[in-house]
Amino acid sequence: MNESVQSEPKLNYLNAGNTVKSWLLTVDHKRIGVMYLVSIVFFFLIGASAAALFRLELATALPDVVSNDTYNKLFTMHGILMVFFFLIPAVPGVLGNFLVPIMIGAKDVAFPRLNLASWYIYMLGGSFTLAAVLFGGIDTGWTFYTPYSSVYADSNVILAGTGVFITGFSSILTGLNFIVTIHKMRAPGMRWMRLPLFIWAQYATSIINILGTPVLAITLLLVVFERGLGFGIFDPARGGDPILYQHLFWFYSHPAVYIMILPGFGVVSEVLACFSRKRIYGYEFVAISSLAIAGIGFFVWGHHMFTSTQSEYAALIFSILSFIVGIPTSIKIFNWTATLYKGSIELSAPMLYTLGFIGLFMVGGLTGLFLATMAVDVHLHDTYFVVAHFHYVMVGGMMMAWLAGMHFWWPKIFGKMYNEFWAKVGSVVIFFGFNFTFFPQFIAGYMGMPRRYHVYDLTFQPFQMLSTAGAFFMGIGLIICLVTLVASLFKKENCGRNPWKATGLEWTKADSPPHPHNFDGPVVVDVEAYDYTDERIYQDA
Repeated sequence: MNESVQSEPKLNYLNAGNTVKSWLLTVDHKRIGVMYLVSIVFFFLIGASAAALFRLELATALPDVVSNDTYNKLFTMHGILMVFFFLIPAVPGVLGNFLVPIMIGAKDVAFPRLNLASWYIYMLGGSFTLAAVLFGGIDTGWTFYTPYSSVYADSNVILAGTGVFITGFSSILTGLNFIVTIHKMRAPGMRWMRLPLFIWAQYATSIINILGTPVLAITLLLVVFERGLGFGIFDPARGGDPILYQHLFWFYSHPAVYIMILPGFGVVSEVLACFSRKRIYGYEFVAISSLAIAGIGFFVWGHHMFTSTQSEYAALIFSILSFIVGIPTSIKIFNWTATLYKGSIELSAPMLYTLGFIGLFMVGGLTGLFLATMAVDVHLHDTYFVVAHFHYVMVGGMMMAWLAGMHFWWPKIFGKMYNEFWAKVGSVVIFFGFNFTFFPQFIAGYMGMPRRYHVYDLTFQPFQMLSTAGAFFMGIGLIICLVTLVASLFKKENCGRNPWKATGLEWTKADSPPHPHNFDGPVVVDVEAYDYTDERIYQDA
């Protein structure tokens, strides 16, 4: 890594007008990415605080910290905020907004004002959801299962459902913007097979957002109509069908898993290539596998419903398709591993997070095959095994990838290098804390402990105590991470254009932080992606 160099009083997107108005009315994709970062961290902290409270409750088998009703509201708030306001927008909202135009050689996204509108819509949806929490909370679980949510729940379902409904438009607009930008605004020479794999991942994610998010939005709107206006859509007492809700919800929500994880795949490819000093092995296969995941992901939702009234034949097809969707994901894992083979490995903080991602995501993916097997799923359905599997994929996968990306591109976003030692310490603490939190839940779930219960048999208490201890250990790691990154902002020296000696236009053509229009002049691409034999990447501008 380069030695830091003294910063120069050069115009960049951060100092091009520092008033609150200039930020709130900006159409600069980089500033919008930073605003997403602040907002997403805010919602993450609230969701994590809810988790800390119910984790304290779960440390013992009796209800000695919070009441039954409060416990239900805590895990619901945790789920809604983490899924809809952190995991889904984390990489696209922050890193996608900041990097997509720069990586393809564009000055901005195709629709800058629409990009700003997407952030305001996200904040509006978040405001509705937080209002639901402040006015008494929601106790339905993040899935809003009917008819409980639409008829019987004594909580703010309409406010929360409206908030998630509104937020969905933010995802749709962001996805539309990215697709048009990638199609129409690539620099001369930036052919499809020269695109960074991060761009392929954002492109595939945007397709899912545009096709899948409207289904969830309409479904939640129907819940609001049934609850507020008495429509008989999902309530059997009114002629409705609650299983229809499950089909509609999971038609979106399983592809939503890939909305959350596909951007993380793109981050992993960038970091691995940089710190292995190699082109990603089988670049073409990794790129196309992102599109394959996006396509096949729409046909596997029924594996969430093996214990419903779904026909055995339909369940068999969904089981087979659930195994098939693992194939393009396995291609990525194989090719990443092959990239590491005989690479010049540098164990920087972003690389540690990335290696942690691969290990944790593999556990999550392999345990997903258990749940895709009908006979096994009947035993494991709605147990802590499912909770552990989901978190290994989403937190062990997506969150680790997001942290890898934030550490990798932090010098590019803010022009400051963090303390590498403490960043590594944070990554190791988070990794071990995560495993102590969720691995015991596999065992408890296999033994039959149901999810969403806070009063449970004493047999399961050792596992829950270990999970609670691990959660607070992981929280310490996250605090170290946050303090390390924020402290770097107070450094006086600039880190230089390309501290990692990485390929890609964001490193070789753009300053750190970038110019308001990204580049000083026209950009032409004349090399393949991840060409670490190009001597120009070793020239620090």
